[in-house]
Amino acid sequence: MISINGLYKRYHNHHGSQWVLKDINLEIPTHVNIGLVGRNGAGKSTLLRLIGGMDTPDQGAIVRNCSVSWPIGLAGGFQGSMTGRQNVKFVTRIHNAENKLDEVIARVEEFAEIGAAFDDPVKTYSSGMRARLLFGLSLAFDFDVYLSDEATAVGDQIFRKKATRVFKERVGRSSLIMVSHAEAILRDLCQSGILLQGGKAFWFDDIKDALTAYHELNFG
Repeated sequence: MISINGLYKRYHNHHGSQWVLKDINLEIPTHVNIGLVGRNGAGKSTLLRLIGGMDTPDQGAIVRNCSVSWPIGLAGGFQGSMTGRQNVKFVTRIHNAENKLDEVIARVEEFAEIGAAFDDPVKTYSSGMRARLLFGLSLAFDFDVYLSDEATAVGDQIFRKKATRVFKERVGRSSLIMVSHAEAILRDLCQSGILLQGGKAFWFDDIKDALTAYHELNFG
């Protein structure tokens, strides 16, 4: 279970500091795959980062009673001067999995499909290569909940099919909270939905109802 209590988030810039998320209160169950829907700028990626602990709220709290991945698909979080292999080693040690170090490295290298670049500094990678490496690294660990931000849109068609297949294999073993502009993927992989609209969050037991509400509110 992930509990979100009185959560507020905004970013300060020269346009002002409007709230991206305002007084979000949700109880997100495990063993349910959830699609996050909303317009561009509605705060979907922001909410994923907050759930994954990559960002902190201005007010409120998130209580995680389960292990949660970082958002797969967001090309960030690596040390640029280190190689892909070195980054994988570093993250593996952080997760106290040194006894599985060789296994993790092999799984990530095989899944990411970036060839010799695995031993090049990450700062030389394209955004797609970073996303592939992060995807593979995320799947090398057993989390209760996986976060996905357009992860299945990474790479070419063959890799996208591979990514979608892997997510399907996780169903039943782990939960997914995912952002995707591909509604077919949300309908295929998710049971429930969260609609972000005007800084607020609305829970739907059925992902189809969440998508219907999104279209009605935004496209009449």
